[in-house]
Amino acid sequence: MTLVAGIDSSTQSCKVLICDADTGRIIRSASSPHPDGTEVDPNLWWDALQRAVTAAGGLDDVAALSVGAQQHGMVCLDSAGRLVRDALLWNDTRSGDAADQLVEELGGPAVWAQRVGVVPVASITLTKLRWLADNEPHRADATAAVCLPHDWLTWRLTGSSDIADLSTDRSDASGTGYFSAGTDSYQDDLLDLGFRGRTPLVPRVFGPHDSPGSTHHGAILGPGAGDNASAALGLNAGTGDCVVSLGTSGVASAVGLSAAHDPEGIVAGFADATGRQLPLACTLNGAPVLAAVAGMLGVDFDEFDRLALSAPAGADGLVLVPYFEGERSPNLPRASGALHGVTLRNLNSANIARAAVEGLLCSMAYCIDKITGQGVDVERIILVGGGARSEAVRRIAPAVFQRAVHVPTPAEYVALGAARQAAWVLSGHDAPPSWDVGISTCYESAATPEVVLRYQDAAQLTLR
Repeated sequence: MTLVAGIDSSTQSCKVLICDADTGRIIRSASSPHPDGTEVDPNLWWDALQRAVTAAGGLDDVAALSVGAQQHGMVCLDSAGRLVRDALLWNDTRSGDAADQLVEELGGPAVWAQRVGVVPVASITLTKLRWLADNEPHRADATAAVCLPHDWLTWRLTGSSDIADLSTDRSDASGTGYFSAGTDSYQDDLLDLGFRGRTPLVPRVFGPHDSPGSTHHGAILGPGAGDNASAALGLNAGTGDCVVSLGTSGVASAVGLSAAHDPEGIVAGFADATGRQLPLACTLNGAPVLAAVAGMLGVDFDEFDRLALSAPAGADGLVLVPYFEGERSPNLPRASGALHGVTLRNLNSANIARAAVEGLLCSMAYCIDKITGQGVDVERIILVGGGARSEAVRRIAPAVFQRAVHVPTPAEYVALGAARQAAWVLSGHDAPPSWDVGISTCYESAATPEVVLRYQDAAQLTLR
């Protein structure tokens, strides 16, 4: 039996899956936590990876491996390959003003959408580079190369200290703000604009099943991928599939053939991990919304689900807008959450729980609608992530989305997608191996468009 490994270096932790290369069956697995915060020393990611690898029984018997990781994080290196500063993560919003500057300087959001398929917001790497140039110019001057979390980890796995050996893939590069998924090319002038005249080295972009090298013990490395593209690969998502992931953030992404160019900037024109496109809309607020409300109510998750399902659709008029950490879709980095429609009759635990679930799902319905507005025909919705473990979320989602919702067997799909990519690279074939992704349960419910309309009205109040 030939073994491959998939690594998921997420915001919260590092997961390692070791799988049978032919079938995808998980042989061993382990995880290790990452520190909290939006600014992290990348060496702590490396330490977590080493702990997870050790706990998973090591990699000596693994023939190939690949890394999937959180997108957008800014990792700056000097000419000797040393870290210039801690990485700024995707959910660090300090570069909100820089994003506004960049949009204006190039001539508006439509120009950005046409050039790179992405309109800068605080999460995008280029805005973080502008923040660095303006607030820490000495560190900007020391930056000889800039890369992303999965790029840096793949490079560390090669054992190289030469920044010329940095590598990436289309999916992760397409989230930087200076790479076009439509043309598969870096836009050096945009990097220069964002970094105020500095043009550091950027990683070489490898194809979906090309290898940038091998580890010190001889395992072939895959090109890796951004977390959403890796999850889509792990789920075997095809054209017309929309994956809704409720993790730390909320993400809707749909596999398509044409690059997105959304002048509003809601839909990012990202690439997937197979050579296709992955238009994506992301919120800053995912499953933690449910945890926060459950904590406020003083109940565990099972009781939270019971409460939410005991309340009527629409929560008797109570509406929660879940902008707890600001928001990215729409772009409101300084917004906060709000509870609307409170009366003496509807303010109870059941309605609050229901409003939390509906508000979270309505924010994702907004993202799905924006993706379909880019000409993507969404035929099937696949619901994954920690939030999908909630019975209330699973049962209410088809009512809010007004479509059947498919929930696959819970798994670490980012790591599984990375492992599948590793098996693909190892095989030398033109298509990834056919792996069984488990059983999906289909949930259906009567549509509740009135809930979505009421949410839209409440969200508009937040914009004012």
